[in-house]
Amino acid sequence: MNALQGWASPDHADRYRRRVFAERSRLAAEHTDMRGMQQRVLADLLEFNADTEFGRQHGFRNIRTIDDYRKAVPVQDYAAHGPLIERMAAGEENLLSADAPVVYFTSSGTTGAHKKIPVTRRFMQTTFFPFYYAAWAPLIEHYPDVMRRPDAVLNLKHDPLSAPTTTVSGHPHVGASQVDLGTRFGEPLSAELGTAAPWATLPVDVAPDDHVQKMYLRLRLAVQSDLRGLIGINPAMIAAVPHQLNLWWPRIVKEVRDGTVGGAPHGSPDPERAAELERLAEYFGVVRPAHVWPHVRALFCWTTGVASLYLPALREQFGTGVSALPAPVAASEGPVGVPLDRNGSAGSLVLSASVYEFVDAEADLGPDAETLLPHELQEGRDYHVLFSHVGGLYRYAGGDVVRVVDRVRGVPRVEYAGRGTRSDAVGERLREAQVIRALQAASSSTGLPLRNAACRVEQDPRDAAAAVQARPGTAAARYVFAVAPETPWDAAETERFTSLVDSALSAESAGYARARSDAALAPARLRLLDSDSFARDWHTSVGRGIRPTQVKDRLFRQSDAQWQQLTGTDTTTGPAGRGHDEGGQQA
Repeated sequence: MNALQGWASPDHADRYRRRVFAERSRLAAEHTDMRGMQQRVLADLLEFNADTEFGRQHGFRNIRTIDDYRKAVPVQDYAAHGPLIERMAAGEENLLSADAPVVYFTSSGTTGAHKKIPVTRRFMQTTFFPFYYAAWAPLIEHYPDVMRRPDAVLNLKHDPLSAPTTTVSGHPHVGASQVDLGTRFGEPLSAELGTAAPWATLPVDVAPDDHVQKMYLRLRLAVQSDLRGLIGINPAMIAAVPHQLNLWWPRIVKEVRDGTVGGAPHGSPDPERAAELERLAEYFGVVRPAHVWPHVRALFCWTTGVASLYLPALREQFGTGVSALPAPVAASEGPVGVPLDRNGSAGSLVLSASVYEFVDAEADLGPDAETLLPHELQEGRDYHVLFSHVGGLYRYAGGDVVRVVDRVRGVPRVEYAGRGTRSDAVGERLREAQVIRALQAASSSTGLPLRNAACRVEQDPRDAAAAVQARPGTAAARYVFAVAPETPWDAAETERFTSLVDSALSAESAGYARARSDAALAPARLRLLDSDSFARDWHTSVGRGIRPTQVKDRLFRQSDAQWQQLTGTDTTTGPAGRGHDEGGQQA
C-alpha cells in the first residue's frame, strides 16, 4: 500500500498512534542497560558486515569490545567513506554493508555539496524506523487534534517526486522527505501527519525545482483549512511562513474568491472566506499566521542552534501559548537523540540505533581523536558526535556538535548545538554554539528579541593600519554581525547589544578573548538589517532551485556573495541600500 493512502483507512489513526507509543516505550525501556545495549549494537554491526570489504580491511571478525573497535577503525568523515560509497552508487555490492542500498539520501553538508548516504533495509528497520515513529509521540499525545483530520497539519517538508534523481546504478538519490517509505520499505504507517492533506499532491503542474511556486500553492490551499499544527523540521521553513503570507496575500485572497489555484480552476469560489481574509488584513494591517489559523497549537522543528534566537518570537506569530516541540537530533546519516517527552530542546540517545562516541568540541577531529562513551559525558559540555551503525557508517563524524543537557535514568539527553565548523581568522577558534550563546546572552540582557543573525570576519584597512602602527605584526580584523531585530532598536540599545556580544564571546572562547587582548581582533561591529532580511535571503536561495529543507540557517557567512545577498552590501564598495553599520565598543 502507498503510505499516503493509509490515512484513508478508518482505523489508520489508531494503528498509527499505537505504533508511535509502542516505539517510544521500547526506546525508553532500553535506558535500563545503556552499556549493554551499546555493546549489542556493536556486536550486531560487526557480525552483519564482517565480510564486506570494509569489514575485512578492519578485521571485524576479530573485534570483541569497543576498545578493540576504536583501535581497528579510525575516526571517519564523509570523505573517508566517499570512495566506497561512490563504488556502491555505481553498482558494486558488499563494500560498506552486506545489505544493498535501496535509496541514497541527500545531505547538504557544510559546503552545500550533495552527499550520497546509502540507505539499506536493515538500517531502516534497525536504526531509522524506531526513532522515526517515537519522535511523533509527544506531538500526538499532547496535541491530539493534529490527528483528527488529514488537513489539520501543514507539513512543509513533504515534497514527493515522480521522477527522482538516480545514481549510476539506478537507485533514487533524494531527500528523506521525498521517499515513499511505505512502498520502498513496506511501512504503510510511515506517512507523516499532513501528507494526506489537499495540498500534499498539487492540483497543477509545477517544475520539480520550482520550490517557490510549490510553497505558494500549498499556502494558498492551506488558508482554507483549520490548521492545528505545522511540521517543518528545518525551522527556517516555518520562519518563512509569516513573510510568505504577507508577500502573497493579495494573490491568495483573489484565488480563494475566484476558486482557482495557480490560476487554474480548482474547487468552488469561496467569496465568504475571501471576505474574511480581507477583513483580517484591514483590521490588523500585517497578517499573522495566528489570524489565519487561530487554532494552531504546536510547531514541530529543531528548536536549538540558530533557531533558539528567533523561536520565542516566532511562536507568538502563530498564537499565544503555541508550543515548539523539538524534532529529533538527527541527520540523513542517522539519529543521535529523540525527545520522548515535551522537553523543549533535548532528546535521549537512541541506544539501539548506533554505537555512539563523542569528542570534546574544543578538540580537533582526526583519525586518531580520543573519544568518550555515553557514560563518560559531562552535563553542560559540547561534543562532536560520532556514530557507527549497521547501515555501513563507521565511527562517522557528520559534523554536528551536541550539548549534554541532563540525564534520564543515566542516559544522556542531548540537544543540537551547531555545526562543528569553526571561524578562525586569527586563532580565535570560534564555534557556532559559542556565538549563539553570546547572542542569546546579549538578547536576554537587553530584552531585544531577534528575527535572525549571521556573522563574518572583516578586515578594515583603516583598522589594520592603526593596529600595525600601535603593535607591528598585528592585524585588526573584526567580527561583523548582521542582525534582524524583531522590533526597531535605538542607538543606545544597539551599542549596548554590540558591547555585550563582544564581552560574551570573550567569556565563551579563550581564543577570542586572547585575540581581543592582543589587538588581533578589533571590537565586534553590528549591522542592523530590516526585520524581513533573512526571509528574503532564504527565498532567494530557494528560488535558485535549492530544496527548502536544505536551505538552513547559516551563522558563519564568510562568502562575499552570501553576505551581499543577505545584507545588500557590496563588500568592495560598502553599503548598497539595506541595513546600516553600527559601531561597537571602543578598543
